[in-house]
Amino acid sequence: MSLRYQLLGLTWLLQFVNYLDRVSISVAGPTMMKALHFDAAQFGVLLAAFALGYALMQLPGGFLADRFGTKALLVIAPVLFSVFTGLTGLATSMVVLVAVRFCFGLAEGSCNAAVYKAVSDNFSARDAAKAHSVWLSALAIGPAVVAPVVAALLLHSDWRTVFYVFTLPGVIVALLIYVTIPGQAIESKERRPDAASRTEQWRQFARRKSTWLLFFGYMTFSIGYWGFLGWIPSYLANQRHIDLKSLGVAASVPYVFGFLGIVVFGWLGSGMLHRRRPVLVAAGYIGTSVALYLAYSASDIVACVIGLSAAAFLLYGCLSPYAGLVSQLAPAGARGVFAGVINTGGQIGGFVAPLGVGFLVKASGSYNDGFLFMIAALVIGAGCFAALQFRVNRPEVEAGDAPAVLQQNV
Repeated sequence: MSLRYQLLGLTWLLQFVNYLDRVSISVAGPTMMKALHFDAAQFGVLLAAFALGYALMQLPGGFLADRFGTKALLVIAPVLFSVFTGLTGLATSMVVLVAVRFCFGLAEGSCNAAVYKAVSDNFSARDAAKAHSVWLSALAIGPAVVAPVVAALLLHSDWRTVFYVFTLPGVIVALLIYVTIPGQAIESKERRPDAASRTEQWRQFARRKSTWLLFFGYMTFSIGYWGFLGWIPSYLANQRHIDLKSLGVAASVPYVFGFLGIVVFGWLGSGMLHRRRPVLVAAGYIGTSVALYLAYSASDIVACVIGLSAAAFLLYGCLSPYAGLVSQLAPAGARGVFAGVINTGGQIGGFVAPLGVGFLVKASGSYNDGFLFMIAALVIGAGCFAALQFRVNRPEVEAGDAPAVLQQNV
């Protein structure tokens, strides 16, 4: 196997473990809320603590990846977030839990831009959506696996055991990356700009409307995405009254369709719709909005899960062409920082989502208003990406199909 595909496989494994740790709290949420006497608003604060730490670390993580290399971040980050996963199980109060989950977010956020940089450095702009779809598939497979596993653990032990069990996988992944991936071989060989050139580069970047359309489009998408990821298990348990044994299966089904969406959209985004990625994303957001409305308004649980599965297919599918756009628009020599800037916008949405949904659920006594909040955000995001289509293929913003760093290893 070529080195770049080996790297792609390990980034998939890293993100799979990442999501095991990240989503476990959502599935364990109903049990935690009962045990610790939290209401929906308090649990929303707990989810937002992670999102805040994750958001704050996007730009520093990008700088660190550009400065010290991709491998360093991909090794150190999983060790750190594994430590904070275990500490979550030791927490005894709301204050301690918020502090631990905030630090957990910092640890996970530190390597996000590094993953984008690793793929962008080693795959051409045209192939980026397909390559990104490989590691992005872990974002759907992780939650699909974690739901039944957490449900089984909760049937035989308390919620703390869940976090103790999920401490080990991240350490194993860090060791695999450290041993098997040579650091310099995966870095871009492009000359990095000096301070003066970088300053001018970022002035040009900041003046581009395409940058801010991407930033705000991803921010509003993340309200829908993190609202879905953080609250669906609680919605199924508390409003649809699914018991714990059935919750694991019901909560995992939509993510199977999410995986299929990533594969299909990744193929479209690197194929026939390569130059129509923004329109593809905008259409996916509108379709997700319709599916979420059908899900929460459904009269029975089967129709609800079908609606959630359709929403997951489209919501997760949009991640592939979005990631391809990040690769396409990233300035040469500063891909980690660019990904960090755009992802910061996304994680602002990730911070707003749990707070907004939690407040609306507590205020209304129903999850329906939370769904409407996510739907409104996705419609705004669709508008941003539709507007981006008019600018993305202009010569001044087209990064081009430069040869991949590891092309010779294929």
